[in-house]
Amino acid sequence: MTYHQAVSPALSSDKPISIAIVAMGGQGGGVLSDWIVTLAEAEGWVAQSTSVPGVAQRTGATIYYVEILPAKPERAPILSLMPTPGDVDVVISAEFMEAGRAMLRGLVTPDRTTLITSSHRSYAVAEKEKPGDGIADPAVVVEAAGIAAKRLIAFDMQNLAEKNGSMISAAMFGALAAADVLPFGRAAFDQAIRSGGRGVDASVRAFQAAYDLVRQPPAVASEADGSENADPLPAPTGRQELDSLVARIRRFPEGTHAMLFAGVKRLVDFQDDAYAGEYLDRIEALHKTDEAHGGGAREFAFTQAAAKYLAVAMAYDDVIRVADLKTRASRFDRVRKEVGVGGDQILYTTEYMHPRMEEIAGTLPARLGHYVESRPRLFQALDRLVNRGRRIKTGTVGWFLVLYALSAMKPLRRGTLRHERELAHIHHWLDTARDILPDDYELAVEVVACRRLVKGYSDTHARGQSKFDRVLSAVPMLKGKTDAAAWVRRLRQAALLDEDGIALDGALKTVQSVYA
Repeated sequence: MTYHQAVSPALSSDKPISIAIVAMGGQGGGVLSDWIVTLAEAEGWVAQSTSVPGVAQRTGATIYYVEILPAKPERAPILSLMPTPGDVDVVISAEFMEAGRAMLRGLVTPDRTTLITSSHRSYAVAEKEKPGDGIADPAVVVEAAGIAAKRLIAFDMQNLAEKNGSMISAAMFGALAAADVLPFGRAAFDQAIRSGGRGVDASVRAFQAAYDLVRQPPAVASEADGSENADPLPAPTGRQELDSLVARIRRFPEGTHAMLFAGVKRLVDFQDDAYAGEYLDRIEALHKTDEAHGGGAREFAFTQAAAKYLAVAMAYDDVIRVADLKTRASRFDRVRKEVGVGGDQILYTTEYMHPRMEEIAGTLPARLGHYVESRPRLFQALDRLVNRGRRIKTGTVGWFLVLYALSAMKPLRRGTLRHERELAHIHHWLDTARDILPDDYELAVEVVACRRLVKGYSDTHARGQSKFDRVLSAVPMLKGKTDAAAWVRRLRQAALLDEDGIALDGALKTVQSVYA
């Protein structure tokens, strides 16, 4: 018996250039990897690309991995299917925190890796679900990148791409070309984009803008004092009601103008000019109390806090407000821009809404709402009818008109049960803070700031108000204590840590064990 052994070609031991691309769905990571492969093959190189998808849209990014090396006809290349920690030449990230995760995976090393990343943020689910500020600290990533990467290129590629009508992948490709980590000329990069055939002009514009930005010398950063974020008081508009509101703001201390103007704008949008006038009426009364108890020496911190949180409290999220926001032309324009819809395309938006009978009753006239709530059997029967999830297609005439009709109830809002209850809650909150002010200025300011716990509507609003009430329940036992303000601040911070209030429960038990 004769055996025949196949002759394998000699294998190349040349080291390929390895490129890892980290991107979420819709950011064009696949397009970018295709451009790199097209570029390399057009230059006579061998290229291979693979991808490992994330778990979900925002719980895990997709890693696209490309290896390229010069072709040698007599030797077959050995290429890897996955990036190996410590062995990646270029890491390209479409979002800043994903660059941090790439470093945690060991893909970025100081002896060889060029890290190219967009500096913008796309917040993860874990960041969004926190009741308070759950945003991860980008300074940690900046510090780590300075140590972990051989070279760092970072700027807001998302914003640059949007300005040029393209996707972020084109900006990342431009940054890659300008980094000089691949042995190809700029014209070859340009040709790789043009070979794609779709959206070429916009992609080329974004590519060129990113290329030029990386190539130009770094600009000298100017010192920012934050004043650019505050809208100045406007000149007279000729509309008597609005000019009157602005004139009233000018009578307050200058340091409070920006916050008061922001509050007035919010409430005019929420309801009307008269409602914004009611806001200033309340602030004027609180400011007089502030002046009488040493507020001037404290830069009127009490008035500042009240100006901010009272505006938020008065512009509460009810069914009317939600319907108003969902039917605004500006919202449809924003969604179209975010999705990247072309001028010849039609976009349909589906809203998921889950109204409870509490929201329905809150929209009724106060007397009728009380009548329904006082009859449990009727309330429960109606709740079974309305309390279920609905998918509402606001792009259709029928559902749009339903929401538009709800938003048109704005003039009736002051007579609703929800408005009656919100005002009662606001009065109790402000009275509590005002009663504390003469004895403990700092504690009064902290009580005012606790209103940030109440937000949203439906279940979210109910949970927030419950936390607010629980924090304020500790105020009577803290009155007269030198560290009362600090304790209320700790309780508020604990309430913002988790949705269920577990951290707040622990903090309240600590207060009770110390002062009860």
